[in-house]
Amino acid sequence: MIRLTELRLPLNHPEDALRAAVLGRLGIGDAALQAMHVFRRGYDARKPQAIMLVYTLDVDVADEAALLARHAGDQRIGAAPDTAYRFVARAPEGMRRPVVVGTGPCGFMAALLLAQMGFRPLILERGKVVRERTKDTWGLWRRGVLNPESNVQYGEGGAGTFSDGKLYSQIRDPRHYGRKVLAEFVKAGAPEEILYVSKPHIGTFRLVSMVEHIRAEIEALGGEYRFGARVDDLIIEAGTDGTRRLRGLVLQDGEVIEADHAILALGHSARDSFAMLQARGIAMQAKPFSIGVRIEHPQGMIDRARFGANAGNPLLGAADYKLVHHAANGRAVYSFCMCPGGTVVAATSEPGRVVTNGMSQYSRNERNANAAIVVGIDPLQDYPGGVLAGIALQERLESKAYDLGGRNYCAPAQLVGDFLRGQASKALGDVEPSYKPGVQLCDLAEALPEYAITAIREALPAFGREIRGFDRPDAVLTGIESRTSAPLRITRDPQHLQSRNVRGLYPCGEGAGYAGGILSAAVDGIKVAEAVAANL
Repeated sequence: MIRLTELRLPLNHPEDALRAAVLGRLGIGDAALQAMHVFRRGYDARKPQAIMLVYTLDVDVADEAALLARHAGDQRIGAAPDTAYRFVARAPEGMRRPVVVGTGPCGFMAALLLAQMGFRPLILERGKVVRERTKDTWGLWRRGVLNPESNVQYGEGGAGTFSDGKLYSQIRDPRHYGRKVLAEFVKAGAPEEILYVSKPHIGTFRLVSMVEHIRAEIEALGGEYRFGARVDDLIIEAGTDGTRRLRGLVLQDGEVIEADHAILALGHSARDSFAMLQARGIAMQAKPFSIGVRIEHPQGMIDRARFGANAGNPLLGAADYKLVHHAANGRAVYSFCMCPGGTVVAATSEPGRVVTNGMSQYSRNERNANAAIVVGIDPLQDYPGGVLAGIALQERLESKAYDLGGRNYCAPAQLVGDFLRGQASKALGDVEPSYKPGVQLCDLAEALPEYAITAIREALPAFGREIRGFDRPDAVLTGIESRTSAPLRITRDPQHLQSRNVRGLYPCGEGAGYAGGILSAAVDGIKVAEAVAANL
């Protein structure tokens, strides 16, 4: 199999043009091309009037060795890598089953891999099954009623279930774990196009049914799920050599589960769990994260700015963007978790706090585009004081947002024009905010530190020079975005992926500070599952 990269064709090229381009690139006749498969299809929209599709293809040809030798100097032509996944172990007889804590993308992929290798994992989830969790989440959005154990952050599927379902990442993946993740997702009901489009996404509704399918497979392979099972403590044994080892987990009802190996896939909002880990002396360190607001524009405006006359082309879908600005005060401002054709959602997990996130369906056909506009912050400069200081900062900001929103889980909001002028908004313009249960217009300068407000005020006009209309006066800012990633890292041994100071404890995913997004979290789950299998 030969892989061809950077094969470029016009957006609306005829179907037979792709085969002709392959023949031309390889310099072969039609009879020599035995088969071809699109591995990836992206697009280059830097010139909206002349958008190009960019293909990566795997092809079977006659006399492959000779063709590769002939094109040895062309980096765009080479042998296709082997992306097949191979299990690293099989479960031995009589072993104590491993435990997985958390059922977000990291947790359920770790559990799935362990189950497929015969380890019959026990999966503990503090929240509810995904369908019941969905009802509770809608309870906050529609009625302003929060369930602290069942919401956007807690429950089967993790925070990614109520998101855009983006499945692209910039992680290094030399062993092609990402391909394994995508293949399992397709098997669970995701659209097959995620295997080849450059920016795959699933959307919330499909994620719900996928999560259910994966649970069913894990259970069919001998795994066991327990919901409403929050881990409140660890049992750690110190050996005569000073080595500390995991021996069990204590649930919220006092039940003790004996365990020698536990995967901690807690998610970035498990603040009570982080406090427990610190109390038990688990090695952790503060790390940078970002804070900011959500911005909403009409999706049609973004489509026209990015695609010009090609806006609406089904191969392109709803347009996205990625923006970065380095402000004069030294802060980096950037767009994060951009959701084309989506909604801004209430994402708090704690009473008396307001947090926003972005979500969309597979169709991405809602009226507005939204993205977080966030400012990078650092523990040394912005929240000194220990491992949990970043969480304390998040809590202060989220509580202030709750107050500004009216103390009923409505979110504080402001029009961009008013934000740039430094005055409170009094009325909405043409852009209708999508956040539910609703917004309270105010001055967002009260919601974030001065350095963040100053940096965002500088960034928005700069972004408007990149995307026409981005700083339009009636675009809506909704606060706050504070859970871009975990504000700490549960440190682990890079070779065995165990906690640096407790054997048998495997921190992983976003909550441990080793991933950011569905795909990278799922990949980390595979890595940690393999590490557990190697140590059992």
